[in-house]
Amino acid sequence: GAAIPLALKARLDRGDALSSICLTILKRGVLLVFFAIYVKHIQPHVMSAQPGVQEWLLALAGFVLLFPMLATLPATLSVATKRSLRLLGWVGAFAVLATFRAKDGSGFSVTRSDIIILVLANVAVSGSLIWLATRHKPDWLAWRMGILAFLFALRLCQSLPGWGQWLWNLSPTPWIGTVYFQQYLFIIIPGTIAGDLLLRWRAQAQPAVTTKQWSVAALGVIMSVLLLVGMQMRWVVPTTVAAMLLAALGWWGLGGRGPAGRTSNLGEGDGGKLLRQLFGWGIFWLAIGLAFEPYEGGIKKDRATMSYYFVTSGLAFMLLVSLMIAIDLGRIRRGVGLLIATGQNPLVAYAGVQSLVPPIFGMTGLSSVIEKITATPWLGALRGAFYTWLVATVGAFLARRGILLKT
Repeated sequence: GAAIPLALKARLDRGDALSSICLTILKRGVLLVFFAIYVKHIQPHVMSAQPGVQEWLLALAGFVLLFPMLATLPATLSVATKRSLRLLGWVGAFAVLATFRAKDGSGFSVTRSDIIILVLANVAVSGSLIWLATRHKPDWLAWRMGILAFLFALRLCQSLPGWGQWLWNLSPTPWIGTVYFQQYLFIIIPGTIAGDLLLRWRAQAQPAVTTKQWSVAALGVIMSVLLLVGMQMRWVVPTTVAAMLLAALGWWGLGGRGPAGRTSNLGEGDGGKLLRQLFGWGIFWLAIGLAFEPYEGGIKKDRATMSYYFVTSGLAFMLLVSLMIAIDLGRIRRGVGLLIATGQNPLVAYAGVQSLVPPIFGMTGLSSVIEKITATPWLGALRGAFYTWLVATVGAFLARRGILLKT
């Protein structure tokens, strides 16, 4: 969500026509839908419960074909060469899909897709159009909050007969999306608010980092660990109290009003005020999410609850402040360079975690060895972290060389 204002404002500043920007948004949505369908079909374990060399090779071929299809091509190549590479990629991809066979014997189907990317495709389009429509309105915040209120009303009425239930379940083309997917705007729209503040941050003088400000940066990380552990263990009340106390401490540390009206001096200057605004929004969304915690049986990701949407949004704001202090103000690059570069190339990591690392390990025999020595739950978690690090490294390596998968 935060990337929407950053990307679209750059295009507006270049003088791109609004119609051209809208077409680009729709094109991106279509490509994301295709990506959701394609990456699901090139996953080895979708092809077979016990993948062999054939499945591994098809998965690798499918992964490699993503680059001529979607990667940024070198500017030194001629237009004809670029078009030929694009055509080669698309023809190859359709050949992979045409020869696909699932483990149940079925062939290609548009209904077989990666649900996370499919949802992203839907809200990337709607979130971008909402930002474009509200960006210049004096009451832009009221419009965006009003959209969230309307979505919440639909969610409340989804099980009751009426037009609200009909609209919530409306899906002219189910394999592309449903109105139901738009509930993830509960995360995207808060993200656009963060993005608008980041645009202002870029134009403001940034405050000098201090010891106390480093403490505030640490709070974002501590808060995430606290809520992950506390809510998983169902220590709801003590976790909520501790989270709110830490949030209040962070607010005061960034220059907000403390006891007896006292303030910290860390928020002086426009840059400091923007940090405080971001953190304040984090407190706002987190408080709403924690208040919603008992609703829908407690916080959970699947099926996502209102508490999940708002708690994760609040934590995202606070972690954003932590990273801004550490990277933009503290000039820390070592240790976060991998995260930054991977964030520039997320589609590589997303596709590679299923269609790059497992095929290579499977064909070399490393997969069975690694699984044997990581059979316990904790070692299994380390195995997952290791696989994630591998695909992140690949994505970062390519990003540093300007090879980015883009929709």
